Amino acid sequence: MTAARIAVYPGSFDPVTYAHLDIAARASRLFDRVVVAVFDRPKKNLLFNTEERVSLLREAVADMPRVEVTSYDGLTVDFARALGAVALVRGLRTVSDFELEYNMAQLNQTLDAEIEVVVLMASKHLAHISSSAVREIAGLGRDPVEFVPPHIVAALRRKFAQRG
Repeated sequence: MTAARIAVYPGSFDPVTYAHLDIAARASRLFDRVVVAVFDRPKKNLLFNTEERVSLLREAVADMPRVEVTSYDGLTVDFARALGAVALVRGLRTVSDFELEYNMAQLNQTLDAEIEVVVLMASKHLAHISSSAVREIAGLGRDPVEFVPPHIVAALRRKFAQRG
């Protein structure tokens, strides 16, 4: 019997979008188990804390049996190695994403050559969706229903209502 092929899909997911969910679903067709890994300490100004992002993601992937969600801190390759992962999954939306993803892949391959980096191109109808655009739309008072699941819309409403 062969070991399960595990992939880690890391990110900040602040918030998770339909584009993220598309990558997770497609990765789950390639791997036996996909761990969506919420980075605990990104160098970003976050809207949702780690626990909120994990909770929102878990609800969003509830119908994806091969996908699970957890958080981590430290180096992504160290986290992946500890899980026994064979790959890191990354989504690529635009040409401008390529340089960042390429550099990150090279660093990760240097740190652990045993873990492959698999880049999935965003589906054409979702390539324009980003978490930052979703936050901006919601922050300006419009529900981004086209870009995120309903429970994320509700969470965005609550978060911006708290902020005033």
